[in-house]
Amino acid sequence: QVQLVESGGGSVQAGGSLRLSCAASGGTFSIMGWFRQFPGKEREFVGRIDWSGGSLRLADSVKGRFTVSRDNAKNTVYLQMNSLKPEDTAVYYCAAGTSVGGGASYAYWGQGTQVTVSS
Repeated sequence: QVQLVESGGGSVQAGGSLRLSCAASGGTFSIMGWFRQFPGKEREFVGRIDWSGGSLRLADSVKGRFTVSRDNAKNTVYLQMNSLKPEDTAVYYCAAGTSVGGGASYAYWGQGTQVTVSS
């Protein structure tokens, strides 16, 4: 059974940093992604990394502030968030899936972790 367990969310002041972790088990995936959801909005893409080559993609809104990394030995993916802004406040989800053409299809999702950035 596939499990994605997230940790590392919390509250931080603007300009601060947080690192989210997502430990994956029960399956093999080519792509791990991070998404976030604002209240009343649809989930939006934040970043993704592929397990093998480490190819990284980030949403324009977080480039230069966030990065995604992986630890293959621990089957864990990280979302390092720096220079956080109040508008980054959201529930953050990790997802596991496969590459499809130039994109990705995510079949599994974590439970979500709240990130709150205060001004």
